[in-house]
Amino acid sequence: MGGLGQVAPDAARAVDSVGIVGVGLIGGSIALAARRARPELRLIGVDRGTALQRASALGAFDAVASDLEALRGVSLIVLCAPVRQNVAVLGELARLLGGCGAGNSGSGVAAVITDTGSTKRAMLQAARTLPDTLSFVGGHPVAGAARAGAAAARADLFRGRPWVLTPGEPTRALAHVELVASFVAALGAEPRVIDADTHDRVIAFLSHLPQLTASALMHVVGLAVGPEHLSLAGGGLTDTTRLAASPPEIWRDICATNDDAIGPAIDALIETLQRLRADLPHGTAIADVFESAARWRAAIDTTSETAAGAGHLP
Repeated sequence: MGGLGQVAPDAARAVDSVGIVGVGLIGGSIALAARRARPELRLIGVDRGTALQRASALGAFDAVASDLEALRGVSLIVLCAPVRQNVAVLGELARLLGGCGAGNSGSGVAAVITDTGSTKRAMLQAARTLPDTLSFVGGHPVAGAARAGAAAARADLFRGRPWVLTPGEPTRALAHVELVASFVAALGAEPRVIDADTHDRVIAFLSHLPQLTASALMHVVGLAVGPEHLSLAGGGLTDTTRLAASPPEIWRDICATNDDAIGPAIDALIETLQRLRADLPHGTAIADVFESAARWRAAIDTTSETAAGAGHLP
């Protein structure tokens, strides 16, 4: 991943208003963090149904609406719905804002749009149809929680966490990448740049495989032991399956838009499990896998400690 260096504070001031489409865990946390970091920002939340009531209850938005019309004149638009919903919203924004002149972002376009989905190629492909008056910078905050929804939102969700940016053909200028980077840095995150292909392949292993594995594991265990014996579960099961509470709606979109990367990740895990299964009486494979796993787990701890002690953007 490429670093951006120290983000210029002037770039942050180019954003005077932010529209957040989809006010769940991520969208709500962005609003809370932005309100804390820059109280003068105008924040507009767009969602539908009961989500609008939850958005209002956060107390972070200047206005909430069910219509994208509310985003006219907004400097930065952040799409926080599931991936395929974000793709659909891009098309609506193209029709709604495509004919607008330069907005208030100081970026020479009507608005800069980013997203928070954990797959990037589908979004960049969809954004290629945007008119030149709109600029798109792919984004993915590497942060989350086991529970979804605005009720789980918190202002410190992104503090010290990577926030990947994937510029591409729909990104009209480097200044737009810097604008988004400055905004996410103000939220406490650490912006990093990576190409969309590499992002989707790497995140398939780092995020998508763990989620599917945790959910599959809890499914198998639950069916095997039943509710009467789950009280015997120790920390190994509860820690390993924390992600099993994640909502399936988001993950359907993730799997559908990254299947060519997630499939090989699942195959690699199955192959390792089959090795363990075949070697149960002997333990050679168990020793090899456990020793390798311990080394890689220690590498995660070392990387996290180094990043925490650096005190600057990578």
